Amino acid sequence: MAKSESISESQKIEFLDVLKKRFEANMERHKDTLWEDVKAKLEKNKEKLEILYAMEQTGGEPDVVDFKNSSNQFVFVDCSKESPSGRRSLCYDKESWESRKKFKPEGSAEELAKQLGIEILNEVQYYKLQEFGEFDTKTSSWLKTTKDVRSLGGAIFGDYRYERVFIYHNGAESYYAARGFRGLLLI
Repeated sequence: MAKSESISESQKIEFLDVLKKRFEANMERHKDTLWEDVKAKLEKNKEKLEILYAMEQTGGEPDVVDFKNSSNQFVFVDCSKESPSGRRSLCYDKESWESRKKFKPEGSAEELAKQLGIEILNEVQYYKLQEFGEFDTKTSSWLKTTKDVRSLGGAIFGDYRYERVFIYHNGAESYYAARGFRGLLLI
């Protein structure tokens, strides 16, 4: 689902209820935040709500993990236990996708993130997410890769194994059924 697709009024009501239940079940992610404040902000910004809905539709299970006082924004991140199921089997970016001559994946993580209207988590954000639980214990997630690593043909990804977070590298053109990406959205 692209961010430009509209969410119906009934979908909005149902989705806000899903977000509320997830929010209330995971208070450790947002201890000093009230659902009413989050809901009010979502109801004022239909475009961002539609992006969150697209995150949900692709398996992300987005939830609030932080609040930026300086910009008065809530930080939503994909909190699904494993890398979002609707965003797997993708190479890292358009350049890597175009470089594949055989067995091209459906697309790339960066291109799908742009289409959805989200940012791919970076290393710092990924480590922060892992403070709230054990994520990617059977999967892995592409992470925002610096230009110096990318210019050498690589990209980074993370997962959680052996009771710790690992950050690895791979050729950016690689793709696996168990590797997707996690997104972030500021509202």
